Amino acid sequence: MIHHSVSRWCFASTPIDQLCHRCQQLGISGIDLLTLEEIPEVQQLGLACSITAAHPDQDGIGTIEKGFNQPAYHPALRRIYQQLIPAAAELGVKQVICFSGNRDGLGDEEGLANCAKGLAPMVELAAQHQVTLVMELLNSKVDHPDYQCDRTSWGASLCERLNSPSFKLLYDIYHMQIMEGDIIRTIRENHQHIAHYHTAGVPGRHEFDATQELNYPAITRAIADTGFHGFIGQEYVPSTDDPFTFLAKAIQYCSPE
Repeated sequence: MIHHSVSRWCFASTPIDQLCHRCQQLGISGIDLLTLEEIPEVQQLGLACSITAAHPDQDGIGTIEKGFNQPAYHPALRRIYQQLIPAAAELGVKQVICFSGNRDGLGDEEGLANCAKGLAPMVELAAQHQVTLVMELLNSKVDHPDYQCDRTSWGASLCERLNSPSFKLLYDIYHMQIMEGDIIRTIRENHQHIAHYHTAGVPGRHEFDATQELNYPAITRAIADTGFHGFIGQEYVPSTDDPFTFLAKAIQYCSPE
């Protein structure tokens, strides 16, 4: 029952109509991280928007770096998500992405408290619209220095504080391999907090195969064993001139037997 998707930004050089056509040929049913403007075109071409893109304001609030852990950003974030959540629901999109933001000197406990306070009314709004707010786990070691939601335990603690099925995590396997490893056990112990998965090879964030650290067939079987019915999104950065060279294999590796 696992569904497959790809992140739009990884195939940004490919026009949306061509991307959708190639995805359909491979049994991929969703595109991740679409803007509100892109969603209707993808839907008309027969695919779903599996999770929205962020929609930051002109000051960059709502980006990876400027998220819910800073109370000063809460008013702007409320305005962003009060528009984004109903708009996504109106389009039939079930998942809306969000971010913790960078620490900027905040301790883990303070960051958790700030995120919980800022997210609580947005999670209530999401529940009203039958949408799930999904915070992405990202590594702060290589790609996103100082990002606060950089460990599964921190994200799971936030889920427990908000205590709502309308708030969950995007477990990015690439990012969490860099930060903590122990992928399969972590997924088994925290699957109830996870709404979406992303893939990529470690090291390098490119295609994944036997030369890489991660065993995606084993990881995907472990995900399936938890009863997961959502999307596994391919978010590797293609390293060849043809971005579709590896995609069929990626779907094969991430399709449990």
